[in-house]
Order: sequence, then C-alpha cells, then structure tokens
Amino acid sequence: MATDNPNQPFFDVSLFDPRQAFSRNLGWITNREFELLRTFKIAIAGMGGVGGHHAEVLARLGISRFHLSDFDTFEIGNFNRQNAAQISNVGRPKVEVIAQKLLDINPRAQITCFSQGVTAENLDSFLEGVDLYCDGLDFFVLELREKLFRALRNKNIPGITVAPIGVGAAMLVFDSRSMSFDEYFGMYRTRDTVEKAIRFLVGLAPSLQHARYIAEIRKSDFQNRKTPSLPMGCYLSAGVLGGLALKILLKRGKVYTAPHSLHFDVYNNAFVHKKIYFGHRNPLQQIKRYLVKKQLLASSPQK
Repeated sequence: MATDNPNQPFFDVSLFDPRQAFSRNLGWITNREFELLRTFKIAIAGMGGVGGHHAEVLARLGISRFHLSDFDTFEIGNFNRQNAAQISNVGRPKVEVIAQKLLDINPRAQITCFSQGVTAENLDSFLEGVDLYCDGLDFFVLELREKLFRALRNKNIPGITVAPIGVGAAMLVFDSRSMSFDEYFGMYRTRDTVEKAIRFLVGLAPSLQHARYIAEIRKSDFQNRKTPSLPMGCYLSAGVLGGLALKILLKRGKVYTAPHSLHFDVYNNAFVHKKIYFGHRNPLQQIKRYLVKKQLLASSPQK
C-alpha cells in the first residue's frame, strides 16, 4: 500500500518478532541456543573496515546487545570495503550509522554507542558486562589495541581478531587461558610504530599468504599508515568471526586460541593452521619480521 510520507516505515515495528526474523538460523542452532544468543553482550571497537560487517553478521545471528565504538565519520575513501559506506552516509558518524542499521535489522536490540571511540577513560565502561570482544580497530591503532587486550585478559573476556588480508582472513582468539596478546605479538618491546605494525602483521598472518599475489608492494606504506584492502577480505572476515563467536558463546566445539593462528586465503586455495611456539620470540617469526621490514622499507615511497 502506498504512503504519502516516503520516510514512514511500511512495517509496524511493534509487531517485530525476533523469532520470526531470525527463524532460518534454527536448525543450525537449537531453540535454547537461539534464546541464549539474545542474552549475550558483544563489544566491537571500530566500525570501519571490518567492525561494521562484524556487527551486521552478529545482529543477523540474533545477538541483540551491543557496545559499539568509533569516533570517525564516513568518507569517500571508505567505499571499497566498509559496511554502510555510501553516498547517503558521507560525513555521518560511523557508529551512529551502524547502530541505526542494527536497529533496522532488530528494533529490539539494545545498543550503547561510544562516539568518542575507546579511550583509557571509558575502557571499563566499554567492557562492562561484555561476554565477547570483536576487534574492528584500524590496523594501525596499535597501542590502544594492546591496552584493550590486556584489559580483556584481566576481566576474563575472550577476544577475537580477524584481519582481512588480500582475499583472505587471518584469525586469532585470545582468552584467559591462551597465550596473551603481549606474549604473542611482542609489540610492547618497541615504541616505533612501523616496527609495531610489522610485528602485528607477521603475527596475524605468519604464513604470509598474501605476499604471493600482492600486485604493488609500494602501496603498503607503513610510514604513512596506509595499506591496500579488498572488499572480499572484509566480508570473508565477518563470516569467519561470526562462526567463531557462535562457537565461543555457545561453547560448541574446539576453538583454537593463541598461539594458534588460522589463515584462509581464497586466492591461494589455501587454509593454513600454525602454532607459533614462543609467540613473538619464535626464531622464524623474528626472521619474517626482518624480511618484511626490509621489503617494506625498500619499496617505501620515501625511498
């Protein structure tokens, strides 16, 4: 039926029934698990490259309680990969746009937005009552990421980071019994931002699958905090994260935690599972960091 007001919704949200909306999830999950998922609270920091995709996948899974954070607004340069990056949202706060999108998916969702991003001052509030943290921070937000994962460990909250790298997704899970974020990456050992970024990259993707098909290495400019990205990696990462979240929250089956690293790369037709003994102290990891740094600096636009 037509309406005179183009902004008036066609559906009466008071009639919204989550069980009907997400009923196709049943079968893959039980009725009891469906109800359980609605009780969990998920924190996602960063609504950019992957965070917005993570939020949408989890909302469509039936999760309805979120803490979302981001201080940034959408811009044209986001269009190749970010959820809700489109002309109508340019200049709008990312966290508000994604929160509204989740409410359009589930108007009964309970969402708390941290529009200043995650800071040392609001970190406790951001993680209050949270059952799982999903990492959506920009690749180069490293010092904050270190503090956040330390807080997760102290609060016994599991954390997932799934990085879109090329046409693949590299995944790590940290919890109170796993190797710690600091032990695994060792970013605390340096104050140099480029060195931190290299440690993060080599830890996320120790198999370096992406190196086999990157077209122009000079586009990876760590000095100026820029790396290339593809939409496929971002969407793939959200699907992987959703699967891990389901297993962790519902305690369904084995989840590999750090120092285990898993990397699925569609371009290479490859799935690589590695256990990085001794974390950042692993001799092979040290060699890889040296080689990656040498290659990046040799191809730097400043050279």
